[in-house]
Parts: sequence; structure tokens; C-alpha cells
Amino acid sequence: MLGFTIVIPFLTYFIQDLASNQGITDVGSRDFWVGFVIAIYALAQFLFTPILGSLSDRFGRRPIIMFGLVSNSIFFIVFGLSKSLEMAIIARFLAGAGNGNIAVARAYIGDISEPDQVARRMGMIGAAFGLGFMIGPFLGGILSDPASGIGGIFKTAFWENNQYLLPCIFSSILSTISLIMAYFWLEESIHPDSQSMDSNESTSNSITKITSDIIGVLKIPVISSLVLVNFLFYMAFSMMHGTFILFTAMPIDSGGLGWSEMENGWVFAFIGLLGAIIQGALIGPLSDKFGMSKLMIWGTLLAGLGISSLPYVPSDMAILILGPSAGLAIGNALFSPTQSSLLTSESVARGQELGMIMGAQEGTAALARIFGPLFAAFLWSETVQGSGIWTFHTCFRVAGLIFCLAFIIQLKIKSSEVSNSEI
Repeated sequence: MLGFTIVIPFLTYFIQDLASNQGITDVGSRDFWVGFVIAIYALAQFLFTPILGSLSDRFGRRPIIMFGLVSNSIFFIVFGLSKSLEMAIIARFLAGAGNGNIAVARAYIGDISEPDQVARRMGMIGAAFGLGFMIGPFLGGILSDPASGIGGIFKTAFWENNQYLLPCIFSSILSTISLIMAYFWLEESIHPDSQSMDSNESTSNSITKITSDIIGVLKIPVISSLVLVNFLFYMAFSMMHGTFILFTAMPIDSGGLGWSEMENGWVFAFIGLLGAIIQGALIGPLSDKFGMSKLMIWGTLLAGLGISSLPYVPSDMAILILGPSAGLAIGNALFSPTQSSLLTSESVARGQELGMIMGAQEGTAALARIFGPLFAAFLWSETVQGSGIWTFHTCFRVAGLIFCLAFIIQLKIKSSEVSNSEI
């Protein structure tokens, strides 16, 4: 997760530089590529997660997990050395393909855990993700442009020409260390006799199965609404991934904040810290007091207010961006665990196959992380130099409207918990 989030503070600047160097001088056209590169990573994960999962059933979890670590170690450095958009896109796609092994890591924990241990051990992965999201952007901001930011041995022409290589090398080193640890200490979790020998069929049909599961789930009352709400939430939330820094990096005279990678790294670390505190310590007591449905609704509302108000932060009081950022962080931290818990309980109450339901949810969330950045990139490119109501604010307003739609759908959901007079 450190490797995934370490690129957040500098990816926007890096892609803008690559596009400009290739003669893409129009601001809208240049910035569109930021959203495209973000989406291509999510697309690779969507395509390769089921493929790596089915391969792990045949060849074991250990080699597939190690494959993902090798992929990270190589393609982060390739990305940092990229001198063209094409090279950066290929590097991010291949890194995303390797990181499709996250689902395999979850399956590994399921293999080695007793039923009463699964929830706690999955929570440990969630805590690791939260910690990575907090520390990764901070490190990405510090290590970017070391010739100017750090100086000393980095004050050379090489580092001046490769401003974003150092955080990529750092991420690659982390993956290499993990690979060495996996090689020596990670045991296989699947017994050879239990490994499937029919991986060709399962691999070729895996994406088709996800699609059919999604279609089937959308026909089930209440569950379909919860899955749709999750899709809308993460589509709107992922619209922020590229446009947040496009706004903060925009020159002050154009309406932005004129921020560098370092300042953006601090804000994303703040977002990660809030999320880790809420999901790690507060979500349980809050759920007991207010109920999961209310927390899910409030999470959607706070995230919508946060993203809608982002572009109105004045440059002379940039510290105010912590308010919208807190709305996004708290909203996501409240929504994610409560929505998943409600979906699980509703599936069990209705006698549905939980694996199919959760697989469909993961599939729609992956699609949301693809469509969200692409849609945001399109809106931004069409309006960033506009006037009147069609300005760079438009993308954030539209994301807020999508959150609003998710909020309205939630108010109409009559789940088992709601039926018990919680709301």
C-alpha cells in the first residue's frame, strides 16, 4: 500500500511534464492524461485480479504473491524513468496487473485462518492499508524532486532530470524486501492435492463470471441498491484522485493553490490519518451507538460536502482545505465498513450466496475506480479553461451530485437493520 500511495503527490505533476514535453500544451488536453493514467492502473487490476486468483488456485498462493512483488519492484522504477506518456502508461498498467494479487493475499489469510480468526486478520490487512495510505503520500511528497528538496548528493543533473525517480526507487526497495521475506518465510497455504488443475477454464471465464454475478445481483431487492450505492460512492470518490491535485497544483492566478508535491503529500497523509483513526478505533463504538445505516448515510453526505467544497478554498487561506479533506476522509471511513457490513448481513438474511454478492460488489467498485477518473478527466479537460458555470469547479460539483444521488438511494433502502427501527 505504501507503493500504491507513494505516487499520489507527484503523479499529476509527472504526467503533466511528460505531456508538455510531447507538445501537448493545451491545459485541458494535458490534464486529461492524468486521469487516464490513474484509470489504466485500476483497469489492469480489474482485468488481472480474477486471473491471478484462478492461477493461485492451481499453482498456489505463494508464487502469485511473489509475482506481484516482482512486478512492483520492476515497474515502479520503469515508471520513475519514463520519458514519454506511452512508457508511463505501460509501466502503470503492468504495475496494476501485478497488484491484482491483493485478492490472493486475502485468500491466503482465509486459507490459514480458523473461522473465528478471519475477521480479525482481515482487519489487520485493513489497518495495514490505512497505515500505508497515511505514510505513502507523505513519503512521496518528501522524496519528490530531491535535487531541490533534499540537495546534497542529490544536487546533480541526473536527479534534476529524474525528479520523481527517488520515491519510485524507494517503493521498489520495499517490494524487493517483501519479496525476500516471502521467499524465505512465506509458506504455501494450499495443499498440493487441493490445488485446482482446471485453471485454463476458470481463468478464461473469470471476468465473464464477474459480469454475470453483477447482473444477477442487480436483480435482488435491497442488495442491488446497496451495490449501486457503493458503485456511485466510489465513482464520485475516485473522481477526486486526479482532480484534487490538479486543483491544488493550478497556479494561484488561475484559481488554484499553487502547491507542490510536498504540500499535497501532507494533506493526503492527513486524510489517511483520519481514516485510520476512525476505522481502527472509532467505527465500532459509533456503530453501536448510531447504527450502521445512519453511519453509511452520514458518510455519503460528508464525502459529498467535502468534494463539492474543495475548489472554493481560497489561496490566501489554503489551510481551510483541511475542512473538505476531513469531510472526504471521515465520509469514506464511515461509509466503507458500514456498507460492507450491511451488505453482508442483508445477504445472509436473504439466504444469498455471500461469495457471489461480495464478488459482484468488488467488481462494481473496480469499475467505479476506472470510470471515475476517466469521467473526471473528461469534465476537467472540457471546463478547466471555461467561464460562467462551466469552469474547473464543474468536476467537483458533478461528483457532489453523484454523492447526492447515492444519498437519496440510501434513504429509500429498507434493509433488515432499517426494518428493525434503527432509522
